[in-house]
Parts: sequence; structure tokens; C-alpha cells
Amino acid sequence: MNDELFLNERVEVVAVFSEGLNPCKPVKFRRASGREVDITEIGLCHPTTAGRRMVHMFDVTDGGADYRLEFDSERLTWLLTLEADRV
Repeated sequence: MNDELFLNERVEVVAVFSEGLNPCKPVKFRRASGREVDITEIGLCHPTTAGRRMVHMFDVTDGGADYRLEFDSERLTWLLTLEADRV
């Protein structure tokens, strides 16, 4: 990721939950500005902790930019924490 913009923006996410290795897959998200981003590919996804809470991190792309989404499994909220231009 180049030209990274670090954010802490609440977003609305459409996600698919299923059985398997990666049970949660974000499909698209809506930013605070109203802009919708369709996710074309999911890269790295992994759980981590934020204090005592479990947070699931997803590196995704829409083909034009890369994003990092974080799902707080206790608060059931999504944050957009990173946006970067694709090279």
C-alpha cells in the first residue's frame, strides 16, 4: 500500500457469514459521505485484540484503492481504518 491515509471512520458494511475457513466476508461498504464501495477482492484477514475485545481485520480492494476494515465482534461495529492508492 502506497500513499496511505489512516482513518477512524465508522462505516456500514454488507457482509456474508457462512461456515468454513473465513466465516465472515465483507461484500461492500458505505462511507460517511454516502459513497458505496464494492469489494472485489479480500486479501489478508485476521483476528487481533483491542484490549479485551476481539477485532477482525480485513484488507480489501475495489480494484482502484486498498482499504482496511475492522469488525469489533463485541460492539458489532465496523471501522474503516486505512485507505491507500493501488500501484
